[in-house]
Order: sequence, then C-alpha cells, then structure tokens
Amino acid sequence: MGTFDDLRNKGQEYAEGHPEQVEKVSDQAIDKGGDQADRATGDKYGQQIDSAQQKADDAVGQ
Repeated sequence: MGTFDDLRNKGQEYAEGHPEQVEKVSDQAIDKGGDQADRATGDKYGQQIDSAQQKADDAVGQ
C-alpha cells in the first residue's frame, strides 16, 4: 500500500500548490456530470441537478 500512499500524497501536494487548476478541473467535472444527469433524466430534474452542482462546487471551491 506504500505506492498508493505515495501517489495520494503527491496528489495532495499538487492540489495545495495549484488551487486554481484544481478549481478549474473540478468545475469542468461538476458541469459535465450535471449535463450528463440532465440528459439521463430528460431534463426532468434540472432544478435539483443545478442545486446539487452548486453545492458540489461550493464544497470543492476555493
């Protein structure tokens, strides 16, 4: 498990050193996930999905 711990630590160090890049990537992932959920539900739950996207962004955001 040492290799996994090393990778995790390197990832954390990178995230701490490059918060603006992490924010950009997380925003893109949240947007794409929300868009996919909208398509999967036929936009039936758009308001709830938008709310979930905002909460996820707030939790991950700077």
